[in-house]
Amino acid sequence: MSSFATLNTARTALWAQQRAIDVTGQNIANVNTDGYSRQRAELQSMGGSTVPAFFSTSSGIGSGVDAAKVARIRDAFLEGRAHQEYANNAQLTVENESFDLVEQAFREPGDTGVQSLLSKMWAGWGDVANQPQDLAARSQVLQRLGTLVGGLHAGQASLDAQWTQTRENLDVVVKDVNAAAASIAELNQAIKRANLGGLPANELTDRRDSLVMKLAESVGATIRPTEDGVVDVIVAGITLVAGGKASEIKAVGSIDPADTATVPPTDPPRIVTATGGYAVQVGGKTAGQLNTLNTIIPTYRNKLDAVAVDLAATLNGQHTAGYDLAGNPGTAILDSSSGPITAKSIRVAITDPKLVAASSVAPGTDGPALDNGNADKISQLRLSTTGVDAKYRQMIVDLGVQGAVTSRNLDIQQVVTQQVDSARDAVAGVNIDEEMTNMLSYQHAYSAASRLVTTVDEMLDQLINRTGLVGR
Repeated sequence: MSSFATLNTARTALWAQQRAIDVTGQNIANVNTDGYSRQRAELQSMGGSTVPAFFSTSSGIGSGVDAAKVARIRDAFLEGRAHQEYANNAQLTVENESFDLVEQAFREPGDTGVQSLLSKMWAGWGDVANQPQDLAARSQVLQRLGTLVGGLHAGQASLDAQWTQTRENLDVVVKDVNAAAASIAELNQAIKRANLGGLPANELTDRRDSLVMKLAESVGATIRPTEDGVVDVIVAGITLVAGGKASEIKAVGSIDPADTATVPPTDPPRIVTATGGYAVQVGGKTAGQLNTLNTIIPTYRNKLDAVAVDLAATLNGQHTAGYDLAGNPGTAILDSSSGPITAKSIRVAITDPKLVAASSVAPGTDGPALDNGNADKISQLRLSTTGVDAKYRQMIVDLGVQGAVTSRNLDIQQVVTQQVDSARDAVAGVNIDEEMTNMLSYQHAYSAASRLVTTVDEMLDQLINRTGLVGR
């Protein structure tokens, strides 16, 4: 190898170490950048000529080092695992929040909950039984019954408001998904052009991966790598992004919570493709929202309606068996403002306290009896093991159990997600101590390469300027 070849080797060493230092600086600069993947300059030795010729030979030592490739450090398996775990975590988070809001709608335990209002209403009938001739006691039981009906109205209104808000949120999520899919398609095109042109595309790929993770959280998306650094985005077997082209999805179905009360629902909210209207079995946050809209809220909405129906049937059945203060047979004390009785439509049908049928004895020749038998029977309905109170308590217990199970599953899922994140950070995250070590290593290599240039320069100076001077 000639001295000039050695000088070229030193030149490549200087350039390679400088490039490695530049990459290290980029890592350090982005140590706190969300979604950034650390990079590494791939140093590769450059061999000598391998083509035999008369006047082209190689010493076999090589011709330096090349650092043209800058690798982006990522683990494809961990990224795929993260897509799955993030989707599961997002779905459970939405469902856990939904159960929390349903529990708030029932306000149990508490003084304003239906259970407390039921107890006060039954106690009011006990007061009427103690003083059947007292109009104040009769008025009080009607007021307490009206408060109970108001509690049912409030619970149903709260559930309906939660359903409506979730339905609106579903539309927002779908809009964000379509926007992210379009951005991924654009980044796919840019990455492909960069790779074909030999230009760096690591930062573009980081941006695309962040958007893919967003889609994984929103709809449970996964990826399928193709050529030239391009990826396709798949949602439940349907291609959302294919290279540089993005498809769209849309949310369809009813916007009225009453439509989901029927079994099966007449027009349940669902996700379909914008073109063709094919059903998409989404995951992630959207799956949690659909479960909330089609299962969680309708289930407890129907159960609250059943409580209202059972309350009306129980009270009306016993109330019509008695007689009011004038000796007339009792009438229905609860009815509906419109249509069948529900938690939303139930109302108190009697406003006159004299019409409260507290007596169980029909009027005699001396006028109406002031018996308290019917009021006492109504007050004892609270003790029934199959009555309104027992069914309502069972509903609240079921809600608490389901909410606790979902919360526990979410806690477990969060631990799994954190473990996957830690594994991803160990591979793709920037470690300042490691980068400082690399920087010092590259610095020393750069200094050694510069020293090699100085040495070759001194050798050439000796050869060119001082050779042959002794004989003069």
